[in-house]
Amino acid sequence: MADPVALDSVARREAAVRAAVEQGLVGPDAPVLGLLDVAGVRDAVRALREAFATEGGGPVLHTFAVKAASLVPVLALLNEEGVGAEVASPGELELARAAGVPAARIVFDSPAKTVGELRDALAHGIAVNADNAQELARIDALVAEAGEVASPLGIRVNPQVGTGAIGAMSTATATSKFGVALRDEGAEQWLLDAFRTRPWLTRLHTHTGSQGVPLELMAEAVRVVYELAEKINAQAGRQQIDTLDIGGGLPVNFASDEVTPDFAEYAALLRKTVPGLFDGRYALVTEFGRSLLAKQGLIAAHVEYTKTSGGRRIAVTHAGAQVATRTVFVPESWPLRVGAFDPQGRPKTAPELVQDVAGPCCFAGDLVARGRELPELAPGDLVALYDTGAYYFSTHFQYNSLPRPAVVGYVVDEAGAVTFAQVRPAQTVAEVLAESGAGQPAALTGLRPAGARAR
Repeated sequence: MADPVALDSVARREAAVRAAVEQGLVGPDAPVLGLLDVAGVRDAVRALREAFATEGGGPVLHTFAVKAASLVPVLALLNEEGVGAEVASPGELELARAAGVPAARIVFDSPAKTVGELRDALAHGIAVNADNAQELARIDALVAEAGEVASPLGIRVNPQVGTGAIGAMSTATATSKFGVALRDEGAEQWLLDAFRTRPWLTRLHTHTGSQGVPLELMAEAVRVVYELAEKINAQAGRQQIDTLDIGGGLPVNFASDEVTPDFAEYAALLRKTVPGLFDGRYALVTEFGRSLLAKQGLIAAHVEYTKTSGGRRIAVTHAGAQVATRTVFVPESWPLRVGAFDPQGRPKTAPELVQDVAGPCCFAGDLVARGRELPELAPGDLVALYDTGAYYFSTHFQYNSLPRPAVVGYVVDEAGAVTFAQVRPAQTVAEVLAESGAGQPAALTGLRPAGARAR
């Protein structure tokens, strides 16, 4: 049986879909819509804070991995809840700034930071984790140029603890592109020397992976980096490393509404595996993304047609690879639950049958669900793709020049009344044209070598 929180979130979700239909936010004229449960976001942040609360321990800064929902209103909501921003590009940094996230709550991680990006971060007191020796050399030059900087500075370490179930999501493998590979020959000594000669380096960072990475592997990576911090501090004879950034990556259960694993489970495992992490000597930074937002969002899409092919029922909808890219191309790793609603936005109660749920993109594999038992779908119905609050709103794939859908946030009062707020308007066809060079249609037809004549 689902717990009360799950029941509350389901009731809010169903009320929001019904209200979105009633208000014309989704339907024949607005065939795709993203919905975000604001109360669910606040509840997730509260659970995170409670899980990592320390009695008499060091401070904890929770940051949000901006790539998981690169939308300014979402970042502003999280900022209001005291959550900072982990950014991996100049664009994400500007989104965080636009959302009002203070520099003291921003962490800049990227394996490919330019000199200009580093200079900007250091000039504004933004924390930076150097990814490699060459980047550290750039930071050396910038620190020398500035005399001193206010930014907390550290190094990202790859503890090389192994691979999870999804290789592309595992960042602590033997050959991962991220960070200094700790177990490579000479790497640990290089790190000890790097900190010994740079007293302004005060942080270590690790991030073991994301979906498909077991908690035990994540905790082991933190243990390895914690032990490295202890060695560095022993070498320095002082608390040189004062902050451990343990990344994020808590996996999400896509099979049901149950939140498992949860933040409390992960924090308890960390306390068992790395007890010194919470004794007050180190400040902590986290960088969770998917686990904060995934279950708070859904994508609703209009069913345009239904058909049968080879005996298989197919519902053709307006949500496919353009909004659910990972699910379409790697369905075994990114399965999504699908909800069926009638044209009034009410859960369908028709008999179930095996169906494919297809998107609008012009290739055969554009399916968000294969052979799924669902109430029989018909034109005018809606499908809901659950657990899509993270990444699915921010990684639009503009296949077939399909526009980005609108995203709205919602709250539901005790009487079931729903209030919406626009997070992002739907992209217009005019905007698609502008992004596709419509302003310079003759750019190539008029381009010829000097002296050549038009035919």
